[in-house]
Amino acid sequence: MSKYNLKEKQEAFSEAMRSYHSSHLYQKIYTFVSVVNISLQIVLLYIATTLSFGLIWVPFIVVVSYFITDFINGLVHLYMDHNEGYNSFFGPFIASFHLHHKKPEYTDNNLFMIYFNESGPKFWLIFYLLFVFLLSFLEINPVVLSIFILVGFLSSVAEVSHYLCHNSKSKSVLFLQNIGLLLSMKHHKKHHNEDNNGYAFLNGMSDVFIDKIAKRYYAGYKENSDKHFEFYKGMDTANRA
Repeated sequence: MSKYNLKEKQEAFSEAMRSYHSSHLYQKIYTFVSVVNISLQIVLLYIATTLSFGLIWVPFIVVVSYFITDFINGLVHLYMDHNEGYNSFFGPFIASFHLHHKKPEYTDNNLFMIYFNESGPKFWLIFYLLFVFLLSFLEINPVVLSIFILVGFLSSVAEVSHYLCHNSKSKSVLFLQNIGLLLSMKHHKKHHNEDNNGYAFLNGMSDVFIDKIAKRYYAGYKENSDKHFEFYKGMDTANRA
């Protein structure tokens, strides 16, 4: 990236952040998205309780759902880390998202508020959950539908996993991290210390695949989007929790 283009990006980033801080609209949109996402998740989880399949399918559903969730959310993370559309309507959201590299720590909060707040930036999840809701009216295999539903729920749980990875050292959390149910800091720190890898954040099981995609299609964020906030002195808002 030339110095001229870098300066343009830095100015666009700062302007996007000025917009983010000058209007309450963005926080209201986050809140609206959180409410919609969680409402749809509750409805779908209720639908899941009406599905019939043998208990022998439960481990399969959980493992497959975990992998798909980890993979999809990791891909979204990969895309967002390289998104430079600061001049678009979503520019303030994109710029705010990039600050999670500038300030990786979350503000301490209870897990319900983490779940609620971090469901707000997941705009894509609304469309996914609506798709699954419509799918539930069709004659679809209950195991397959259960996987779709669980992926929608775990996509918000992934945000809690990421939070705990950064902010918690409790023995119960460490245990869940050690058995692979949650993302460990040991696994995740390569995303912050190195470049262009370690994007998955439910438990990191899909990084072996996402890392290959990242290296094939993306140049990395440390010499690109991370440079855009290099001289930004505004309020850090990457982690709303």
